Amino acid sequence: MKKSVVAAVVVAVLLVAGLVWWLTRGHQDPNVIVLHGNVDIRQVSLAFDGSGRVTQMAVEEGDAVKAGEVLARLDTVTLGLQARNAEAQMAAMQENLLKLKNGTRPEDIAQARAKVESARANAARAADDYRRAQSVSASTSGRGVSAQELDQARNASQVASAQLKEAGEALNLATRGPRAEDIAAAEAQVKSADAQLALFRHQIDQGELKAPGDAVVRSRLLEVGDMATPQKPVYELALTSPKWIRVYVEEAELGRIRMGQRANVTSDSFPDQPVPGTVGYISSVAEFTPKSVETESLRTALVYEVRVRVDDKAGRLRLGQPVTVRIDAGAARPGS
Repeated sequence: MKKSVVAAVVVAVLLVAGLVWWLTRGHQDPNVIVLHGNVDIRQVSLAFDGSGRVTQMAVEEGDAVKAGEVLARLDTVTLGLQARNAEAQMAAMQENLLKLKNGTRPEDIAQARAKVESARANAARAADDYRRAQSVSASTSGRGVSAQELDQARNASQVASAQLKEAGEALNLATRGPRAEDIAAAEAQVKSADAQLALFRHQIDQGELKAPGDAVVRSRLLEVGDMATPQKPVYELALTSPKWIRVYVEEAELGRIRMGQRANVTSDSFPDQPVPGTVGYISSVAEFTPKSVETESLRTALVYEVRVRVDDKAGRLRLGQPVTVRIDAGAARPGS
C-alpha cells in the first residue's frame, strides 16, 4: 500500500512539473535568445618604458583604479638636471638667433666706417712714404735710401692697402647684415635644442606609470627600491570598463543575431537586476563549444562566439563570473 502511494505521488509531481514546464515554454518570447557565458577577463601587464629605480608604489592588490591614475614612479632626478641644462642651452641659442635676425646695430656699422677711414688714412700715409723713398733713391742714385728701406716702405704700403680693403669688406658685411644661411643654421640649432628638451621632459613623464583604463589591480610585482626595466612588469591589471560578456550561439540561431542588438545580462547574485548591453562582436569562424560552456545540445556541436558589451555602472558583474544573456532578436540599434 505504501509503495503504491509513493508511486502515485511521484507520478503526480512529474505531471505537475511537466505541465509547468510546458506552460512556461509556451509563454517564452520567441524573439528572445537565451545564452550562457562568462564575463571576460581582459588583463594587461604594465611596465615602465625606461629603466630606473622605483621610488613609489601607489596601489595595492585588489585596489580599483581609474584611467590616468598614477600607479608608480621612478627616480627622475638625473633627467631633471639634464632637462635644466637643455633649457639653458636652448635659451642661449634663441638669443643668438634673435641677434642674427635683428641684423647689425647702427653703432657697429658706424664703428666699421671709422675703421675704414682709419685704414684709408694709414694706406695714404704709407703710399706717400713709399713715393718719397722712391724719389730720394732716384735723386741720390740709391745712396740716400738703402734698398732695404725702400723694400720696407713698399711692403708697408701694400699692407696698409690690404688692411683698407679688409676694413671695406667688413663695412660691407655689416651693412648687408647676417646671411640667410646663418639665420637658417641658427634656427635649426634652436629646433634641435628644443627637441632635446622635449625628449628629456617626455622621459620624465614616462617616470610615472599610469593606468590605461578603469581596472582592478590583480598583482603587484615590484616594490620600492627595485630596479624597473621595460621587460619587467610592475602591475597586472584586470580592465573593468567596458565589460564584455562572451557567449556562444549555435548555427541555427546565428541568423537571428545582428550587430547592435539589445541584450540583458543577469547573474545568480542579481537575478532580478539585469544589466543592459548590446551585441558588439560576432565571430565569422565556427569552433567547437568550450568545456566551460553549457548548452542543451552536445558539446561537440559547432558554435560561433558572440560578445556583448555592457555598461555596468553599478558594478554588479564580476570578472569571470558566469552569467545569463538574453538577446532581443527582434530589435537592433538604428543603423545596424
